[in-house]
Amino acid sequence: MAMSGSVWRLLLIGLVFHLVYIGTVFDCYFTSPVVHGMQQHSLGKGEAKRLVLIVGDGLRADLLLAKNGFPMIPDAPEVVAPHLRSIIEERGAFGISHTHVPTESRPGHVALIGGMYEDVSAVTKGWKTNPVDFDSVFNQSSATFSFGSPDILPMFARGATPGKVEMWCYDEDEEDFTKDATALDVWVLEHLRTLLHNATSDAALNARLRGEKTVFFLHLLGLDTTGHSYRPHSKEYMANIQVVDEIVKQTEALFSEFYRDDETAFVFTADHGMSKIGNHGDGDPDNTRTPLIAWGRGVRGPLPDSTPSSHDAYSAPFGLSHLLRRDMEQADVAALMSALIGVNWPINSVGVLPDVDPTKPGYLLAKDGEGTQAEAALVNAKVILEHYRVKHIEKKTHSLFYRPYAYFAHVEGTGELPGQTQIAAINESIQNENYYQARLQAKELIAHALEGLRYLQTYDRTLIRGIVITAYLGWIAFGAVSVLLPSADHLSQNQTPVHNAATSALAAFWALFAKQRSPLTFYVYIVFPCYFWDQVLVRAGKPLLQYVRRARPRTVAGLVLRGLLVVGALQSMVAGYTHRSIWSAWFVIIGVLWPVVGWPSRARKENWRLLLAWTACCLGTAVFPLLSVHQEENLIGITSGTIVMYAIGILGIRYLKFADAQQEGLFRTVVFFLLNSLGWSVILVNSFVRDLRDKKGVSPVFRIIGWALFLSTVVLPFVLRVGRGNPHARLLSFFLGFGACFVWLAIAVEGLFYVAYSLTLCLWVEAESVLRAHALQSSEKGEAHRKQEGKQDASTYRPRADDLRIAVFFLFFVQVAFFGTGNSFYLEPVYRLVPVFNPFLMAALLIFKIVSPYIILAITFSILNARLDLPPFSLFLVALTLTDVMTITFFLNVTDTGSWLEIGQTISFFCISSLLLVWSAGICAVGEVLMAGQPRGHIFKESSMMG
Repeated sequence: MAMSGSVWRLLLIGLVFHLVYIGTVFDCYFTSPVVHGMQQHSLGKGEAKRLVLIVGDGLRADLLLAKNGFPMIPDAPEVVAPHLRSIIEERGAFGISHTHVPTESRPGHVALIGGMYEDVSAVTKGWKTNPVDFDSVFNQSSATFSFGSPDILPMFARGATPGKVEMWCYDEDEEDFTKDATALDVWVLEHLRTLLHNATSDAALNARLRGEKTVFFLHLLGLDTTGHSYRPHSKEYMANIQVVDEIVKQTEALFSEFYRDDETAFVFTADHGMSKIGNHGDGDPDNTRTPLIAWGRGVRGPLPDSTPSSHDAYSAPFGLSHLLRRDMEQADVAALMSALIGVNWPINSVGVLPDVDPTKPGYLLAKDGEGTQAEAALVNAKVILEHYRVKHIEKKTHSLFYRPYAYFAHVEGTGELPGQTQIAAINESIQNENYYQARLQAKELIAHALEGLRYLQTYDRTLIRGIVITAYLGWIAFGAVSVLLPSADHLSQNQTPVHNAATSALAAFWALFAKQRSPLTFYVYIVFPCYFWDQVLVRAGKPLLQYVRRARPRTVAGLVLRGLLVVGALQSMVAGYTHRSIWSAWFVIIGVLWPVVGWPSRARKENWRLLLAWTACCLGTAVFPLLSVHQEENLIGITSGTIVMYAIGILGIRYLKFADAQQEGLFRTVVFFLLNSLGWSVILVNSFVRDLRDKKGVSPVFRIIGWALFLSTVVLPFVLRVGRGNPHARLLSFFLGFGACFVWLAIAVEGLFYVAYSLTLCLWVEAESVLRAHALQSSEKGEAHRKQEGKQDASTYRPRADDLRIAVFFLFFVQVAFFGTGNSFYLEPVYRLVPVFNPFLMAALLIFKIVSPYIILAITFSILNARLDLPPFSLFLVALTLTDVMTITFFLNVTDTGSWLEIGQTISFFCISSLLLVWSAGICAVGEVLMAGQPRGHIFKESSMMG
């Protein structure tokens, strides 16, 4: 049944609105910190002539430093990295470097080398080919020689002055998750060795290498690859740490032999850690805590622990409690490196040198003692203050009624620059050799400058929040009016004042944005609330006033109560994003409480088998959200899920009947093929898993066979549309076809969840059909209602009271399909089909696995529309007005402070909720396409699976 133009128009407006407004979270909370036109500052001459930065990609601090860090591995050494530990105990400084989310390679390296944290929206740019469009320590060096991954080095080379950053990268194909990744790290060492050797016979190269302010960057990817493949508590990860420790030892020896001058400073750290399941990206503390060890020229040696102790429960197992642990934020590393070799601080650096704080020991060991530390603190303050000044001038120039940051407000109108007085005071303290006081003053100024930067960064936040909330409320009202008042009969006769008010508001905001030089996206954002509220007032103003005058208090109270229940249900879904047990509680409510409270007694008695099956499936599915998101590879769980799918296929062949013998024959042929494919797939998966565990790899021939089985199983239901006239037969073919995802890409019990979820959806269709039939048959006008509904399309269909409940259930099933199994982003299953690093193909497979349950939801929701004899998309239009109740909550909950886990989660939750409408519309559209031609109106026929 075709949809009317008004419905398509509503869906198109909703699609554009929600896609555009995803950007509001970044414009409001995560605007880019990059500014231009700033003066640069440096210490001048550094303590060291050259710096070696060694980054162990994906290295956890605890597994590097803890004694007996691998107790589950037989014969594991007590100290896994003896060389690095000897540096900590005898001649270096150490601590924990705390990273920010997202804990990925690009943001981590930008923080280490650029001294700034990328706004989260920068992650969407990609990090393999895009240049870093801001300054870095590499760019400020006289020359940088970098070795390592082709995913990391090019972005710094392309972002630097041409020819300044030299790089040596191995081929991308070498990043094979089924091979020994330590070879990648050894490759780096050997090419460094070759470079130094070549300099003995190349005078020009030798001169460059021996120049001052030179940087060497060794990017060791092996730990990240090994962690993904075998997880960080594995024997392989331990062995890789040992290899990295040996590489550090040999690197020191190479520099000592080549330079023979003891003028090299070394910094060893990591871009991010690794969770115990072998993933990173979020704010898990295992991902955000990385080791930091510095030694060599200009770096102090070990110091006894302070009082109170610098250690906590995390570092107690390190066995280093007698030594000072000096932590820093990841961006502070760039400041440390700049100070060590005397280069300009990166322009946008917000890193704070640990030595700024005079109450705690820092990392520097300067020739001139505390004087150099005070000078470094002054430079650090100038760098960050310069950042504030530029943003202050920019905001002051273009803002109406500008209010400066309170600490610097006293300079307004005096001609004095912000912070000028404080800089003069620090200089005076240094000249008077009151270095302690100078550092205290610099520390205070840096703190205020950073607070001022945050103030300016969030200056427009209240305005944006107001626009966003008004827009989402406008969309909710606009959607409700479009569904409840679809005709033009209710239009206000005098529309001019409303249109004039909306146009004036739009023009006023555009003028404000032009004055403030706001991003172009702001001009687009404000269009939506003006349009929505203009349409709502024009179309609903008159009927709303009439309803308020005529409605009985009891009717209004009932509507308010129903609205509160819906809002409460949606807010519980919001809580379910962080407390997965709420999804289990939902299953208990709809499986046990709903039949008791919401089903008529007659329906319960006549359909007791359906009721029992519904309750059993809901309670069974409720188990999965309670399971831990951290799961080990479990062949028993994978095989069990496949066996249950196989059994359902056999039952389908046995019990599903057809009026057309030809259709039945095609159905049996397709199902037999799918069952055979699933059987062979689970056999191959068991073999692949064992081979990968034994590090044998997977034979290319068998991998091709695996791909053939996987693709043919998924594609066949689309090619051969079986079950014409029998929607359950078609549903079964897609169920088995997409079941392949939960054989090839499952890590444990995802296949069992897929089965339980699919059965629950099927029984939901039966339950709603039974309830609608009882409701219509109990009404004297039931048959008339049925005939009337059958003639309507989605634009003229008038929703019933229980359509609201169905819409809420639909939104619940949409979200539980994603959250029901917990973490679906395991990489181990992907290696069965893609052993060589290929982020796009790997991501595509993981996304395809996530999408698979939605195909079943799409089909069952289409069947439900047909069984209730409703126009396509009619139930979705009811749900359309509900989703943004959740979106507003998530938008207000977004934070850019607090724990990094909270920051990352709040952004993700808002984006997921924002896309619910788009995703739900896609589900409905896919369902209608896949189930085209199926019969409608079965609630009045004896056609249910369980009568």
